[in-house]
Amino acid sequence: MRALVRFVRLAAPVPAVAAGLIAVLVGTTSSIAIVFAAAEAAGATPGQTASWVLALCVGMAVTCVGLSLRYRAPVVTAWSTPGAALLAVGLDGVTMPQAIGAFLFSAALITLSGVTGWFEKVMDRVPVPLAAGLLAGVLLQFGLGLFTSMEGDFTVVAAMFAVYLVCRRWLARYAVLLALVAGGAVATVNGTLDLGEVTPALARPVFVAPEFSWQVMVSVGVPLFVVTMASQNLPGVAVLRGDGYRVPISPVLGWTGATNMLLAPFGCYGLNLAAITAAICTGAQAHPDRERRFTAGVWAGIFYLCVGVFGATVASLLAALPTTLILAIAGLGLLGTIGGSLASALGDERSREAAVVTFLATASGFTLLGVGSAFWGLIAGVLTLLVTGVWRRSRVTGQAGSDPGSDSEQAGGHADARAG
Repeated sequence: MRALVRFVRLAAPVPAVAAGLIAVLVGTTSSIAIVFAAAEAAGATPGQTASWVLALCVGMAVTCVGLSLRYRAPVVTAWSTPGAALLAVGLDGVTMPQAIGAFLFSAALITLSGVTGWFEKVMDRVPVPLAAGLLAGVLLQFGLGLFTSMEGDFTVVAAMFAVYLVCRRWLARYAVLLALVAGGAVATVNGTLDLGEVTPALARPVFVAPEFSWQVMVSVGVPLFVVTMASQNLPGVAVLRGDGYRVPISPVLGWTGATNMLLAPFGCYGLNLAAITAAICTGAQAHPDRERRFTAGVWAGIFYLCVGVFGATVASLLAALPTTLILAIAGLGLLGTIGGSLASALGDERSREAAVVTFLATASGFTLLGVGSAFWGLIAGVLTLLVTGVWRRSRVTGQAGSDPGSDSEQAGGHADARAG
């Protein structure tokens, strides 16, 4: 009996399970409507749309669980939200078989990036302060959302914030989970959470044979690859590196690309490293022992699989959740990571200005040539380092310093230490 209890505690620690659940909750509610729009643009039937959700979630489940166990790190994957937005516009007039061909082409390019290792070589040359500034910029809007959401439903968000603060003092490990429970309870009392019309139904895979049109591959496949790498994989690597997880990026990209290729005929248009949802699983709130945080990535995969299997009812379920609750729980779950990222970005005075430029440009959210602000924020930071002449010194600082995740670890873990 003791052995069973010990196994459960190791395999399903409450903070890690909660982090995985919140990551999936935030990831799906924030962008699943865009996925539905992309499927509609391709002329998908309701069954094919459900198959898209199933294929994407199965892909995320396999890669989250497999890669997290393989590298003993919280490797969290996601569908490409910018990619879905691109498809919602770019698939107009494109047949479903042609769209599937473009998905396969984009996945093949991602796999090639992993096999050749060029993307990891580029990321290895990015100074730690710039990567931290990029991460802080990506997460800023979610931190602000914790307070801006109070305008929409003050009672729900205020109750969540109050419970979070109290729990950080006495029950630090369960602060985010209990805040979510409190928010759900208050929303139910207020009548803003109604699950009465949600009915379970299973999704089924629908195979579509690909058709390769070079025009569609160039106009859809190549932009899908670019936005996935620049707007998703780039900040995803920054999350892992920012919290000190030196996961080999090339094999990870190779596996996500290969999984994407395998599931593309069923509607899996793009898999990539997660950024925002990954940050929920890599910080101290996921587990006080950073060596055990990989379990949060595993549980995220398990919850993604559940979402995919019931993909036909996901839309109605997510529609029942108040937007303010989702914004608030995302902000609470990312507080420690945002603080640690800012501390790491501003720690070296010589590269501080470049880190601030990266942070501001990334946080601005602007898009240029169809590429998101994460890419352009990094470019702006690198240019600042080059022009001011501190590139080499900042690289030396980043390589000679201690674990790049130490600042984040300290910032996210102070409350846990005080709580005993």
